[in-house]
Amino acid sequence: MFRRYIAPLVLASAMLTGCQAPQGKFTPEQISAMKSYGFSEENGDWSLGLSAKILFGKNEYQLRPESEQQIKTMASRLATTGLTHARMDGHTDNYGEDSYNESLSLKRANVVADAWAQGAQVSRNNFTTNGLGKKFPVADNKTAQGRAENRRVAVVISTP
Repeated sequence: MFRRYIAPLVLASAMLTGCQAPQGKFTPEQISAMKSYGFSEENGDWSLGLSAKILFGKNEYQLRPESEQQIKTMASRLATTGLTHARMDGHTDNYGEDSYNESLSLKRANVVADAWAQGAQVSRNNFTTNGLGKKFPVADNKTAQGRAENRRVAVVISTP
């Protein structure tokens, strides 16, 4: 009798409960905080391309003091909502060899991750970094303005 009548009810109940589970990974407070800094959602992760706020000079990977402070302030605020993990993707313009650009973009990602960890007051191990070089430009590299836009680090926040 259990198999015939009760088991289907238990299975249906479990399926309905699963359908009512929260769909998002982030709380409304976290989403609001990310949006306040210009993050946008893509495939369940939240991304901020720091080109509008934090640019690097040609062949540079050190943060300017004002950029470092912006990162630390942002990281501190987001950490108060529980956002303490992220991925930093470094990018470059199209000057130079591929291997050089990948190395430079990784250095950029690392300095942003270091500043982020300091601002959030969490372990640097909470952050992964990628040096993507010139593989994924956000702007056209045929213009000086486009090349400048591509000298950036994108921050991607997803749940650990």
